Parts: sequence; structure tokens; C-alpha cells
Amino acid sequence: MTYCVAIKLRDGLLFASDTRTNAGVDHVATFGKMRQLAEPGRIRLVLLSSGNLATSQSVASLLELGVRGGDPATNILAVDSLYDAAVRLGATLREVIARDARPDEGTDFSSHFLLGGQVAGEAPRLFHVYPQGNFIEATRDTPYFQIGEAKYGKPILDRVLDYDTPRDEAIKCTLISFDSTMRSNLSVGAPLDLFWHPRDDFSAREPTRLAEHDPYLAGLREQWGRGLRQAFATLPEPDWLAD
Repeated sequence: MTYCVAIKLRDGLLFASDTRTNAGVDHVATFGKMRQLAEPGRIRLVLLSSGNLATSQSVASLLELGVRGGDPATNILAVDSLYDAAVRLGATLREVIARDARPDEGTDFSSHFLLGGQVAGEAPRLFHVYPQGNFIEATRDTPYFQIGEAKYGKPILDRVLDYDTPRDEAIKCTLISFDSTMRSNLSVGAPLDLFWHPRDDFSAREPTRLAEHDPYLAGLREQWGRGLRQAFATLPEPDWLAD
């Protein structure tokens, strides 16, 4: 399983993903689910993926081949809008699933993608691309998307995040969302990859990777847990309940 979050904020876009795949008592594998494609000064795309790993890797490989080939018809970095990039990603995803899927085998070849970034002259945008190739776009009212094992980390995002949330607050909220997920589901785990795209900044930058025992992540986990226990202890007793 996996867990990925992407958030559209006034100041930019925040992306986060875990790296655990095929978790089990005898097989814990690590694969990055975050990829970046960029042309300095003009366009940056960040992709997060969940679902069938072979499908996700094939889609990413085809997109990277298109970039290296330089043909505008297949180069996702040649688009003039993030909308067009989402269309191209959706078409590539449909192509891979149609190529590999065998209806009589019953194997699930589906993958979900979060695609975000910016083209110069356009505001940052964020899309959730479904296995069928269609997609929806994040808005000010719905500024974040999750894919993968989403249910455990959703409550904190709903309580804290909005479009105007400052970057550092959004990072803390996102890491707590991941901590809640990892605590409840062993198929999601560190290292965690985080990437911040500042609005209108196309300078070269790489994701930040937080290991399982990263001091900041460990401190955040400990302080959040302690704060929850303290808040719980102050809740009123259910004195309306009869003995």
C-alpha cells in the first residue's frame, strides 16, 4: 500500500509520499512514489502515484522517454498548460492499462496519480488523475488530494488545512497525517519524501527525505502524542450516563 498527499496553497504546492511497498512480515520493499519533471525557468511537474507499481512505473517511464525524445507530440514538458499535462498523463495511463490488463486474470492494474506544478504565466495547479484517465482539479474550497491509504490521515487535514494555510503549518499538518497513517497501517512507512514548489519559482530543487528515525519527525510524533493525551484528559466526564 502507499499514502500520498498533495496540497494547493496560496504560496505554492506541497507534495508528500511514503516509500513502502508490499509490506508484510517477510517482505518490506522501498520504492519512491514521487517524480519530478522540469524545464528550468518554464515548467515544473511533480507526480505522486499509488496502486499497481508496474503500471505506475511504466507510465512514468513513458513520460520520461517522451521528454528525452523531444517530440512535442509526446513531450509532457512541451505543454502550455497544466490542464494539457493532465490530459497527456491520463492518456498515457489508459494506454498502459489497456496494454497490460488481461480481463480473464482478475489482476488490478489500476493506478492513481496526483499531478501538480506550474507553467510560467499560469498559476500553480493540482490534479487527481484516475485510472480511467479522467481527472479533477483542486480548488480553494478543496485544496488537497490524497491517494492510497487515505482514511487514517484525513481528519487532521480536514481540521487544519485551507488554501491560506502557511507553508510550515501545512508541512506539520501533513507529517502528522502521515504519522497517524503509519501508526494504524503497517503498509505505509518511512522514509517520507516531501517537496515544496513555491509559486512562480522554477529554480532547480530536490525533494527532502525524512528517514524513520529523523529527529524532527520523531520529535513531532512524540509531542503530538503527548498533546493528544493531555487534551483527552481535560475532556468532561459523561456524567449524563446512569450507573
